[in-house]
Amino acid sequence: MRSMKGGEVIAEYLVQQKVPFVFGICGHGNVGILDALHAVRDRVTLVSPRHEQCAGHMADAYFRVRHRPVATLTSTGPGSANMVMSLATALSDSSAFLAITANVPTSQANRAPFQELYAHNQADFAQVLRPVVKRSFQPSRVDMLPLALRQGFDTMTTGRPGPVNLDIPYNVFQEEAEVALPPASPGHGHHRPAAGEADLARAVDLLAAARRPVLFIGQGTSLSGAGPEIAALQQRLGIPVITSPNGMGCVPADDPLTLGFIGRNGAYPANQAGRHADLVLCIGTRFDDRSSSSWHPGYSWNFPETQLIQVDIDPAELGRNYPPTLGIIADAKTFAGQLGAAVAGRRDLSRETFAAWRDEVAGWRAEWEAFVRPNFGAITTPIRPEYVVGTLQAVLPEDVILSLDSGVHHNWFMQFWQARRPSSMLNSWGYSSMGFGVCGVLGAQLAAPDRPCVAVVGDGGFMMAPYVVATAVEYGLPCVWIVWNNFAWGAIRDLQYGLFDGREHGTAFYKGNQGPGGERYNPDFAAWARACGADGVTVTRSEDLAGAVEAAVAARRPCVIDVHVDAEVRPPSTGTWQLPPIPYKEPVFGGPYRPA
Repeated sequence: MRSMKGGEVIAEYLVQQKVPFVFGICGHGNVGILDALHAVRDRVTLVSPRHEQCAGHMADAYFRVRHRPVATLTSTGPGSANMVMSLATALSDSSAFLAITANVPTSQANRAPFQELYAHNQADFAQVLRPVVKRSFQPSRVDMLPLALRQGFDTMTTGRPGPVNLDIPYNVFQEEAEVALPPASPGHGHHRPAAGEADLARAVDLLAAARRPVLFIGQGTSLSGAGPEIAALQQRLGIPVITSPNGMGCVPADDPLTLGFIGRNGAYPANQAGRHADLVLCIGTRFDDRSSSSWHPGYSWNFPETQLIQVDIDPAELGRNYPPTLGIIADAKTFAGQLGAAVAGRRDLSRETFAAWRDEVAGWRAEWEAFVRPNFGAITTPIRPEYVVGTLQAVLPEDVILSLDSGVHHNWFMQFWQARRPSSMLNSWGYSSMGFGVCGVLGAQLAAPDRPCVAVVGDGGFMMAPYVVATAVEYGLPCVWIVWNNFAWGAIRDLQYGLFDGREHGTAFYKGNQGPGGERYNPDFAAWARACGADGVTVTRSEDLAGAVEAAVAARRPCVIDVHVDAEVRPPSTGTWQLPPIPYKEPVFGGPYRPA
């Protein structure tokens, strides 16, 4: 034990945990820890983006790529309040980081000092974050820090990962006490619960009795590193795999049995396989409304007629929307390895068992390709959305990390993008926050400095966080932003077109607020990039897109590519989605299946 300031305890524990970065912004509330971080600056790098929400999205994306948590640092009051969005995003998608927030000094608590929340309880900021973190700790003395730090790191990475808040009165950063650093937390992936023998045996029996089984995988599969085990099952048994956006890349994208996403904006073969399956083996993902066609039978799934094996490390997710035939609490990688070993000894489980099922799936793939493929080569001005996705698929390197924002462009990428590596398609899926893709690419680039990191973001989302370009220039991060410029909040405008007879209001950008029929307006995004010291290019012709993207990636400099995309072309729905009580729409391609 030795006498240490609170800020020193935190800084040295970050070093001990091998946390390479703190993403944060200075303020009067956290100035007391900056000196301690200065002392360890050769081992922990402080990166200051221009907004606290961005710091949180960067930390979130870093964990998704490296599966190791970093920390954020924000000041009392507004600075920490700006973290709510990024913490909610991380919690929804099972991503972990340590959010260190400052609070008022203990000697002033409940006296309404500068930036205190005190209406219900003194220094009450932890209650603001309570719904959006896995746990909040509020050590009020230096000697409370070691336990809070150890428990915080353990909580973040044990079981289902999630962000943790450490809310610290700012006198604690400077006060001293005799303390010892706690032992290091083992980190993510250390605890891997397995399925029991009886549950495993029943899962194998259910699989052997099925004739049309599918695998449905997601973020839990990605975070556990279960891709090799899932791919081995896919190959050994020859059964199709459906992926959530956060599960893409876990299995080979070019395998004809990798069907992509399901739901309204899913691929037709995925929805067909889901609604015709007689057994769904769900590993590490949720049946939310977008991946289940708002739970309407026959559009994506057919539970309870279809049997369900649901495997998740979080018991709260088992049976949330569909009661499973068999529910198993287990780590995805561990369970997939157990199942692979178990089916290896069964003669009644082989590729031949499901040959007829594969033929059906192949037919659906052929129908879908014939419907969508012609538009991928269409040369138009403005550029068709399919052409953008297809061109990026062709020219971006295989090891690219794609950071996607919320918006209509995300619907196109969910439907058609083929991620070629695990954790290489970053999505704000559960909370769907705009700004995640714009900011997250910075964290991804710090997590994988040798890989190309490209954000595909809407014009609306980019305008929520355009300062990211300045941060990239400041820190020498060669990120590329491709702005999907359709001069509108396109996803919501399309809802108005589809559900409200085309009455567009408040969803398109017009110069002088002229309204429909007026001149569309957006800033010159390429000029903005150049003003920040980055490269900026505007692309309005299909023929120019590939060259612009190739040049931006090769230059290894921050770059914004403003791509004018045709706003009148909409993703072809193959499932449905409902905003109750508004009636839902039937699929554009394909239709529901209801067993007799």
